[in-house]
Amino acid sequence: MSEHVTPAGRAAALAPGSRILVVWPPQILSYFNAGHHLALYQVAGHLRTALPDSEVTVLDATVLRRTWKDIGNDLFQQRYDAIAVMNDFDGIDGLRRFVSYARALSPGTPIVTFGRLSGVNPLFFQQLDIDAVAENGDFEAAVLAALRFFDGETVTAPGVHLRHADGSWHAPSSPGAVLPAQEWYLPTPDEIPYQRYDELYHDDANKFCGIPQRRELVVPAARGCPIGCSYCEVHPIFGRKERRLTVERTVEYIEQSFRTASFEYVAFYAPTFTLDRRWTMDLCERLTADGARFPWKCATTMHHLDEDLVRAMGRAGCVRISVGLETLDPHGHGALPRSKHKSQQDLENLAGWCAQAGIELNCFVIVGLPGTSVEGVRHTIATVQALGGRARPTVYAPWEAARPDLSDEEMAAFNRQLFVPGTHDLDPAQLRDAYEVVFGPQPDVTAVFERIPARAAGADGDPVLLGAS
Repeated sequence: MSEHVTPAGRAAALAPGSRILVVWPPQILSYFNAGHHLALYQVAGHLRTALPDSEVTVLDATVLRRTWKDIGNDLFQQRYDAIAVMNDFDGIDGLRRFVSYARALSPGTPIVTFGRLSGVNPLFFQQLDIDAVAENGDFEAAVLAALRFFDGETVTAPGVHLRHADGSWHAPSSPGAVLPAQEWYLPTPDEIPYQRYDELYHDDANKFCGIPQRRELVVPAARGCPIGCSYCEVHPIFGRKERRLTVERTVEYIEQSFRTASFEYVAFYAPTFTLDRRWTMDLCERLTADGARFPWKCATTMHHLDEDLVRAMGRAGCVRISVGLETLDPHGHGALPRSKHKSQQDLENLAGWCAQAGIELNCFVIVGLPGTSVEGVRHTIATVQALGGRARPTVYAPWEAARPDLSDEEMAAFNRQLFVPGTHDLDPAQLRDAYEVVFGPQPDVTAVFERIPARAAGADGDPVLLGAS
């Protein structure tokens, strides 16, 4: 490791043989989506490509159930030359503690944090004893830019807030870089603890995004979204212009992954999967022509679906479509972009198309959306269920109230499960009723796994029924 000092007053990070840690700190999860955790592996893979002489370690300490003693052992013994720690809406609890361990056991190691929460409240992280905070741009590009700053190669880092040697923080001099889709690293199955993911998806009453009893391959198909929902982090971080993998690379990744591991369905990780209708139809035609061998699911908006498209998706193996319904209460439309102003008739039409195509309809519903009532939420969910759909309720997060000076406890309340104190007008009885929607019994647990064959890894990637000769 080089002896020169970085602008942040710490040792260089990119000398040949340097050790870099990409980590999600220990915590108790409030929600799990394997797609959100995929960024760990994509950042690590990107760094390995850009810094071939460095040793990059990736650790999802939460999913792997690492203890703080495990973390301490690793930090003390490895003495990493740089640490990239991921943050998320429900990941504040362990982040400050992780930083305290790193500062005590690996002093001098520069730390950059990246993730969804720093994309919407970057100044909050300047409370911590860290050196850089990624605000926008692709995570891979932001982390690499921070490492180059640490190493003294640059004096700025696009999209990244930087702490200088005098302790002062400097805002990004330019927006963060967004990578062409062909530069995205696609992790290999052996990098990711899929068995742990299976366990997290086991109880569907939690309404996590995965399908229980079947193993999921996450395919990061797209980034960016032009819709611009006020409660969504996608466009502030990744931009309003969508970028996508090619259909060819998407299918190749699926086929290769199914050949090497016992995946049973595909989860397309994209903000609005059907935004590019032509791309979606091309993919469906390719999958259908290949025998629709891979069951899959996606998330999109009702506005970007039509009967012909849903029919094509069903033929191509789609088993679940998730949509941001948000509410059927027109009083809540003021908090939504116009493309999400949907009526009960719109929902009935979509539910009918999905039923005819053999696709489960999963609807995201916001509890506490401005202008709506608990009764309106219950009506929305009851309507979804009456139409044979599955509803996934989450609590509205008023990001305009996410100040930089919040405490860790206050910031953690924005995890979309709790109402943020002082940002709603619900009385105690109404608040109890609202929490009943989220934390009460969930009658609409999925049975869609019954339509997905269980399989073992086969040489040709075809589903193999377990127990079959």
